[in-house]
Amino acid sequence: MGGYSPKYFMNMRIKRIGVYVLGLLVLGLGISLVIRAGLGSGAWDALYVGLNEQFGLSVGTWLIIVGILLIFINAYLLRERPDWSVLITLFVLGQAVDLWLYIINWKPVLFGGQMGLLIVGLLVLSLGVAIYLQAKLAPTAIDKLMYGIAHRTGLSLRLSKTSGEVVALILAWIAGGPIGIGTVLITFLVGPCVQFFMRWIESPFMSFLSPSEVCHNEG
Repeated sequence: MGGYSPKYFMNMRIKRIGVYVLGLLVLGLGISLVIRAGLGSGAWDALYVGLNEQFGLSVGTWLIIVGILLIFINAYLLRERPDWSVLITLFVLGQAVDLWLYIINWKPVLFGGQMGLLIVGLLVLSLGVAIYLQAKLAPTAIDKLMYGIAHRTGLSLRLSKTSGEVVALILAWIAGGPIGIGTVLITFLVGPCVQFFMRWIESPFMSFLSPSEVCHNEG
């Protein structure tokens, strides 16, 4: 890797950021579709919607506000300085959710339509996660909370993630957020769906992000 020019590393960085932002945009679309389905959202998304309904401000704005609070909580749990780089992720995802909710103004009335939109949203959401993971950049505030809980409690990452989801679910219930069958399906199916998409997209994204166009230093 020592023979690569600074321009090469800059191009690789830009590619990774592009893939990361693409993943967040797709994730925001999936979150918005699930919200519009009206059958319950994921624990954290239900919290944002509940806060939106109780206190105003947009869903994406609450995503950013809660994320900022998590930055401080994560810093405390991990005994480190706040990771301000997460702000970029929060801003992009928050704006993406608000944009998609503005564009997708349709709410199905029949249960069949709601279920169909929920399933599509779940799949799109999972695809978005699978895409942004390809970039291997900074974890989101919620992902980092999982590491923080594991660090402080000694629990496995799986149990730490579940603990964070339970806390978010309780807060969402208090805030009157949309909790329902969609919440259950997202809790249990997003993980397997992300793994499914990872198998299909990992190879093309690896090729895109790999050092195929080598830019060596001349001389």
